[in-house]
Amino acid sequence: MLEPLPVSPKPKSKIDVFGCPASKLHKDQELRGAGIKFFRKGSDDPHLGQVLTAADDRGFLIGISQSGGHRRRIFHEHRATSHEFEEGSIYIRNLADDYRADLRGAFDFLLMEVSRPFLIELAQEHGWRGAVDLACRAGDTDPVLLRLVSVVEPLLQKSSEASPLFLDQLGTTIGIHLIERYNRATNLESASQGAALSRPQLALAVDMLSSNTAGNVRVADVAQACGLSRGYFIRGFKKATGKAPHQWILSQRVEQARGLLMKTGMSLADIALICGFADQSHFTRVFSASTGLPPGAWRRATGNAGSSARFSECEK
Repeated sequence: MLEPLPVSPKPKSKIDVFGCPASKLHKDQELRGAGIKFFRKGSDDPHLGQVLTAADDRGFLIGISQSGGHRRRIFHEHRATSHEFEEGSIYIRNLADDYRADLRGAFDFLLMEVSRPFLIELAQEHGWRGAVDLACRAGDTDPVLLRLVSVVEPLLQKSSEASPLFLDQLGTTIGIHLIERYNRATNLESASQGAALSRPQLALAVDMLSSNTAGNVRVADVAQACGLSRGYFIRGFKKATGKAPHQWILSQRVEQARGLLMKTGMSLADIALICGFADQSHFTRVFSASTGLPPGAWRRATGNAGSSARFSECEK
């Protein structure tokens, strides 16, 4: 008589860091910044069921819904609350708390995992004193935060091309907004506005940033070279130049591009590459915002005759 074959246990479905079955995610992207990790998580499954995550010390999770129709019932210690997420709705979770929720309806979220030490450091750099502890939210709206994170989506698709300098600056801006709007502590003092760079510090910063127009230098590195905290340096640099470090670098790229557009017959794609833009589309967006004209139109308006015959349709 043949003995029955042993039945192997069914392999457990892999769960991502936020409690969702990885096999049910049709969007799963990640981008790491200084103090903030960005994610794009999406699922077409309308019956995901319950998600569970144990408490840990990773900090806070902020989600911004990219579509409507998602609902979830969140279980607290002695009660449960129901929330509906429309496009642009946000939620804030303290990852130090256990989490259990029933998920209903497909979802598409842009997520930010923000470390607590990062927020504490930001508060101290900007002259604040007091505890930093974000209040939990679910289903609220925040147009400012929505606008800030809108630039992350294209970067998630090309994470290898994301500028460390830009991610530093973006993370600092988002972190300050979170502290100002959602910190639960009532004894947080206002930041000092007296930041200023000395002439040698400004000269050093400009030299370092000018040598790295591709954005491969971090704000923290420049600030450290100047002997300043990151927050103080950003405020001082903006006070001295009128622009944050990343904005200043973009303006330098535009100036370099203007010279090439006027004096050469190079293609827009080549100019974008030489000047440190991610691609021609990025070059066009930044240049248009700065000058009011797309690069091809600006080039023709400056009368760069002799090279216009070589311009392709995509350069108009």
